[in-house]
Amino acid sequence: MILQVTIALPVLAAALLAAAGRWLPRAAADVTALTTAAAVTALTALTLLRAPHRPQVAWLGGWGPGTGVGVPLAADTPAAALSCVTAVLTLAALAFSWRYFTDVHAIFHALILLFLASMCAFTYSGDLLDAFVFFQLMSIVAVVLTGYRPEDPSSVHGAINFGIVQSIGAYLTLAGIALVYGRTGELVMASAGRALHAPGAGLGGGHADALITASFVLICTGYLVKAAAVPFHFWLADAHAVAPTPVCVLFSGIMVELGVYGVARTYWAVFAGLVPLTAIAVLGSAAAALGAVMCVLQHHIKRLLAYATISQTGLLLVGVAAGTPGGLAGTAYYLAGHAGAKGALFLAAGALLNRHETADARDLRGRGRGMPVSGATFLIGALCLAGLPPSGLYAGRAVTGHAALDLGWWWFPPLSIAASALTAGAVLRVWLVVFRGTPADTGPAPSRPPAGGQSGQGGREDRETTATLRSIPWIMLAPAVALLAAGLASGLLPGGPVADAAHVFANRDAYAGLVLDGHLTRPDAPPADPWTASGLGGAAATLLLTLAIAAPAARRATGRARTGRARTGRTAVRLAGRAGAAASARLHALHSGHIGDYAAWLTAGVAVLGLLTTRF
Repeated sequence: MILQVTIALPVLAAALLAAAGRWLPRAAADVTALTTAAAVTALTALTLLRAPHRPQVAWLGGWGPGTGVGVPLAADTPAAALSCVTAVLTLAALAFSWRYFTDVHAIFHALILLFLASMCAFTYSGDLLDAFVFFQLMSIVAVVLTGYRPEDPSSVHGAINFGIVQSIGAYLTLAGIALVYGRTGELVMASAGRALHAPGAGLGGGHADALITASFVLICTGYLVKAAAVPFHFWLADAHAVAPTPVCVLFSGIMVELGVYGVARTYWAVFAGLVPLTAIAVLGSAAAALGAVMCVLQHHIKRLLAYATISQTGLLLVGVAAGTPGGLAGTAYYLAGHAGAKGALFLAAGALLNRHETADARDLRGRGRGMPVSGATFLIGALCLAGLPPSGLYAGRAVTGHAALDLGWWWFPPLSIAASALTAGAVLRVWLVVFRGTPADTGPAPSRPPAGGQSGQGGREDRETTATLRSIPWIMLAPAVALLAAGLASGLLPGGPVADAAHVFANRDAYAGLVLDGHLTRPDAPPADPWTASGLGGAAATLLLTLAIAAPAARRATGRARTGRARTGRTAVRLAGRAGAAASARLHALHSGHIGDYAAWLTAGVAVLGLLTTRF
């Protein structure tokens, strides 16, 4: 019953808040939401503690395997861990919201709890159709939360883009599920996987035919849209820039990562060995590179962090595409570290936005000097993104890098170092400018109009609350500190359980045995070891490159002029600056904010995904 209660409890609390919220005092809504999130956190933590030895499996309605209508909920270690991370981030977001919002209504708390329930249900679901239903419920709530401030045109614009792109991906996913059902007559992932791999399935040579390849491509398209893989990523920055800051914690910390989980779970439970993962590796690498470059070009802090999420999710996809337990173990480490660090960074950005009514780093120059905790969060968060040991991002890159080199993917370590350094350098630049810089003036921040059709580019148009706090209370600071500490310590998770969970996840027969037969085959897997010479060397190289990227911001932040250069040097710098500005303009033009452009790129992405997945 523990899995059913985990999902039902936040749904019931959300229904109560939605029905009686207008008559409840604000404190009652906050306490109800926080208590519910804390209870779900405790339930998911208990499930996670039991998962390695006694994983929970529940068949809804009492319909068991073989009936054709049974819907399983399975809490193996990866699913239980993701649900626990979801609950912790939700608890942190609600705690931050208590003082952050002054005029929030109970419907906000209800939406957050419904969001929590849908994400937990998706991670536990072992049925293709029900996973799709929970995934779409998550998307619908996310769209509503993105447009939570309908009086702001940019908020509505970001929500519409989000909703349309996600809906297109959803239709394609549903079509792919229909193809699997038409071939196998099964919707339970484990049953469909067994049917496709059965000797009489008609898949000659162990390879998928055109129908199965098409079904995999279509199902994964919806998940890759959520995971913001290039070229499905355009919605993400627009949504993050305008969504309320506590919502961004959930978007970047776990919702986007659930798209990666959807790809991984669908592949290993249903399609393992039938289709190649080349396309996932290519799109993930493109996301890692493009997201990192776009991150450096941003000044709006929330948009900057959003592009960093695109880049880091790309690295997660490459880890999944490695197709080995080692790659999955590194992905698990990286996801845990990213959830903690990125959640903390968004909360610190929210504190800045509340205090100074802008999220543009140029307008905030030197204004964060009186906010030491938020400043420390940005500094340590930037170092975590760079792979500072023992953070989970360090451990994830080290373990995934080792798995990639075993496959001959020599390009992954340079890609991960470059992407991590660019995103970390951009965040470190924010710390140098905002928290260590010399204020340009003491007047109000100037308003900057949106650029390139993108919402939330700067100025006062992105204010999220009607009251400005003179000092940031502890209930807004504590969640960021706790999340940052968790992200920094996640690399210390023992490698044995992480490797065991990865080996079980990558074993289709083990998952089918758990869901359909009620027993789990435990592997004798070597532990994941992030503490290698190559891992430490990569971390050192990334940290040095991060400092080099952020160094020019230190000179600008203190107002020191650059003098004493030769004329030829000034000319070279001027030419490089013009070339960089032209490239930046072209990249911004691609992210136009026009939904027609985004739909066209999505269509092109489906074609590329199909071509790279087809075995010729």
